[in-house]
Amino acid sequence: MSSPCRFAVVAVASVVTLGLATSAGAATPHKKPPPAPRTTPAPWSRPGHVKARAEAAGLHLDTYEHLRNHVHTHLDVFVDGSQITVPAAVGMTNEVPRKKYKGEEVYGFFTGKPCKHDCVSPLHTHAAHGILHTESDSGKPNSLGEFFTEWGVRLTPDCVGGYCKPQTPIHVYVAGKEEAGDPARIKLTNRREIAVVIGTPPPDVPSKGDFSFGV
Repeated sequence: MSSPCRFAVVAVASVVTLGLATSAGAATPHKKPPPAPRTTPAPWSRPGHVKARAEAAGLHLDTYEHLRNHVHTHLDVFVDGSQITVPAAVGMTNEVPRKKYKGEEVYGFFTGKPCKHDCVSPLHTHAAHGILHTESDSGKPNSLGEFFTEWGVRLTPDCVGGYCKPQTPIHVYVAGKEEAGDPARIKLTNRREIAVVIGTPPPDVPSKGDFSFGV
């Protein structure tokens, strides 16, 4: 005959094992991975899945912009000499207010009120003029790779979207000078001009960003 002590030990061990399994399951919920970056030819529209894409870039949405670190970088993308639109509201959900400004639709916190839910990444665009905004509490600069992750467009040392070397020439310039290495690592510093040139280049690769639109 088994002793009551043995039954007690078995019962306690079973409860502890069940508790650990339940805790482990609760601590590691299954999260859907973000959609894969697009490997299609340009143009590339504003993508959905804003939160998942921001998190894939290592960024997190908030209900409002933080302006302790406020940086503007300009991005130009050319395919066979034609300029490709960098869309408005990359890094923003549809909860962010929008309005007409200089005849165009722009997104921003014009009323000064935060969103009810997390709605804006610290790296985003307000308008479709290639101005990339870092508006964060951290002084750490963002990178071009983080923006392309949010945009949902593949960016590697050999490929941009659906274009890849050696079939298609790809060159990346910073302030008019060609950059070697991984373009995803380029830092988005203030007033910096970055040009991604795919295929036949334009007559002139810009060395200075056009920030005249103001948003």
